[in-house]
Amino acid sequence: MRTESFKRVIAQTRKELTELLRDRLAIALALLLPLLQLALLGSSFALIVRDLPIIVQDYDDSTASRALIDQFRGSLTFRIVPWPTDRQPDVAFADGRARGALVIPEDFGRNLARGTTADVQMIVDGSDANTAKLLAGYAGGVVRSFNQARGSVPVRAGVQTAIRFWYNPSLSSQKFYAPGIFVMALSMFPPLLATLAMAREGELKTILQVYVSNISAHEFVLGKVLAFVVVGLAEASVLLVFLFSFFGIRLAGDPTPFMLATLLYTFCVASFGVMVGAAIPNQGAAMQTVMFGGFLLVFMLSGLMFPLSNVPIGLRWISNLVWARYYIEIVRDAFLQGGGWPAVWYKVLVIAAIGSAFYGVAWRRMRRMQLEV
Repeated sequence: MRTESFKRVIAQTRKELTELLRDRLAIALALLLPLLQLALLGSSFALIVRDLPIIVQDYDDSTASRALIDQFRGSLTFRIVPWPTDRQPDVAFADGRARGALVIPEDFGRNLARGTTADVQMIVDGSDANTAKLLAGYAGGVVRSFNQARGSVPVRAGVQTAIRFWYNPSLSSQKFYAPGIFVMALSMFPPLLATLAMAREGELKTILQVYVSNISAHEFVLGKVLAFVVVGLAEASVLLVFLFSFFGIRLAGDPTPFMLATLLYTFCVASFGVMVGAAIPNQGAAMQTVMFGGFLLVFMLSGLMFPLSNVPIGLRWISNLVWARYYIEIVRDAFLQGGGWPAVWYKVLVIAAIGSAFYGVAWRRMRRMQLEV
């Protein structure tokens, strides 16, 4: 009996994969679109702001003021654009010519030579709050470097800091965001294909053939899920090759937690797609539901874009139910930190539990509908 059940599961899996291989559009959706998404999004986000346009209004025109301007010009963060001193900075902001304005007063050089306080003004366009904060912080850093170069800052201090960046010393945005985009691709495309295949059978009423056949709900659902687990693993393999070659990312430690978590995660997202397709026998509605779970929740509440501590408390609890949250942490640990099993073992268990819950709901749905026929 067990052998017969196993054969029916394999037959169902083979049937799904055969139908998928005959559909070139589905193959493109499963393999090419994730690559395009990873290439575009993984290269678009940046942790370091560069080439911010600023204007300079130098009313002093002294050697010291020109040295300060050169300090800003030598920074990779800022790009000085020409602007006459008789025009107001807000005009440059309104025209989109600049994001900040450095104003140097007339007595800047004289005060600096006397050893008294020499003030400068940095006016920042605050329409984009995040960029404004970064610009102000970088400007403060340039001024501190200028003071240290001139010996204007006391070097005798009770506490001095030495900052080192672990795991990502180059502050590469790609090493942080590319693994997250990898997770998002796995969260979108395999469940989307699974739910379309499942909903199509309900929409075309071909699911009735399953209800009157001798295949059980468990065998049917498991065959569906295993087929799209294979699709997910194939997609993960292609994306990993791209990560290693194009982004230069390497595994940082023990790969076994990542490998097991990837297998369980493909099971989880495939079960999610089958569950949605079983509950919503309409391709359009089922696809929108999967996109909400596979894209919106992953994008906003998984830690992909920003720390979960920045999410309002009223919504933060939802992130505990977002399956991608745990997998993103496992992937980033595998590629950056290398903590291994001691750091991520419980996250692997959470993914398995959520996947099992999705599978159980899909099975109960199919079982109930099969009994009603």
